[in-house]
Amino acid sequence: MIKDTSAQDHIVGAPKNNTKRWLTMATIAFAVIVAIGFTFNRFIDTTPEVNLDRLRIAEVKTGHLVRDVSVNGKVVAGFSPVLYSSNSGIVSFNVKAGEQVKKDQIVAIIESPELQNQLQQEQAILDRLSIEVKRQTIENQKNDLIARKELEEARRTLLTAKREKKRNEKAWEKGAVTEVDYQKSKDELTSAEIAYAHALEEADLNVASWKFEQEVRELELRQQELLVADLARKVEALNIVSPIDGMVGNLMVDEKAVIASNAGILSVVDLTQLELEAQIPEIYADALSTGLDSIIRMGNSQVRGHLASISPQVDDGLVAARIRFDEELPQELRQNQRLQARVLLESRDNTLVLTRGPFMNDGGGRIAYLVAGNYAERLSIKTGISNVAEVEILEGLNPGDKVVISSIELFNNADRVRLN
Repeated sequence: MIKDTSAQDHIVGAPKNNTKRWLTMATIAFAVIVAIGFTFNRFIDTTPEVNLDRLRIAEVKTGHLVRDVSVNGKVVAGFSPVLYSSNSGIVSFNVKAGEQVKKDQIVAIIESPELQNQLQQEQAILDRLSIEVKRQTIENQKNDLIARKELEEARRTLLTAKREKKRNEKAWEKGAVTEVDYQKSKDELTSAEIAYAHALEEADLNVASWKFEQEVRELELRQQELLVADLARKVEALNIVSPIDGMVGNLMVDEKAVIASNAGILSVVDLTQLELEAQIPEIYADALSTGLDSIIRMGNSQVRGHLASISPQVDDGLVAARIRFDEELPQELRQNQRLQARVLLESRDNTLVLTRGPFMNDGGGRIAYLVAGNYAERLSIKTGISNVAEVEILEGLNPGDKVVISSIELFNNADRVRLN
């Protein structure tokens, strides 16, 4: 009887080793467990995630920061006087708009027959008064001669009366003349003394009177001389001259036009004093002041300047300002040329600087996300001055910190964000 087939079994080779198969199965099982754990952790972790490719990151550095404002402007004349008419009349131009002129060159003439006629009339009056002064001088000399003659005659009469009295006095003492004749000589001496005193006083009064009349005539002459000089100045001012070396600007009236007194005629532009007239946004008005340094861009070159004047008036949210060149004017500079400039408002040395980005607007300059490993952590910061490219960091960050400078709206104001 056959119980089983064991009698037919036989060993072909050595027993197989199953260790490698178990190690492979254990490794696979461990990987599955780790993957399941990682997936579970990701499932229970509520930290928001943001793709790193969607972010811009910059490093905080120590450097020099300048707050400036970029403006556009046009080149204008810093000194462009307007010439006015000194009197009404008919204007005639000796130059044309855009023509080069020299200082004191006659650029226009105003014809005013009335003013010239008035000058001639007053000049005739001046000549008459001058003759009257000379006549008065001669008259005074004649009167002075007569007065001195009368005074001399009175003095001679007095001397004669004195001698006659002295002779009659001696003769009366000797009894050669009567007492009547003696008394008569005394009376004649008294009369001569009175006449001489009156003549002397009258001569002094006449001298004072003639001197007064002479002064009156001379004052009238002086007054007329001033009037004629003023009219002559007005007639001379009918020749309109250029006060500077420059170029004729606009002709404000037509040739042979009748103009009123003090009317504008033309302008002269000083090409050696060109300035940049710029419009600066009103938000920078509080930081503006005369003397601020400026950098004017001309093609590929830059020219330094400074803020020379600021308008106190705001028009359409803009403040008008003038930028004056500090260096020698470039040869290619022309009036009405359009240029760009930067007005340097403030500067900081050795301060923390971070590249400016949309995060400034999203967080109002008070929130930043610091990158640490695979996470970005929310921080409170304090910023200072800024320009179009950089912002000053006062508090919250240190040199070498990496910060998200792109928009942080993706973070939804989270305290911590995972970066994938």
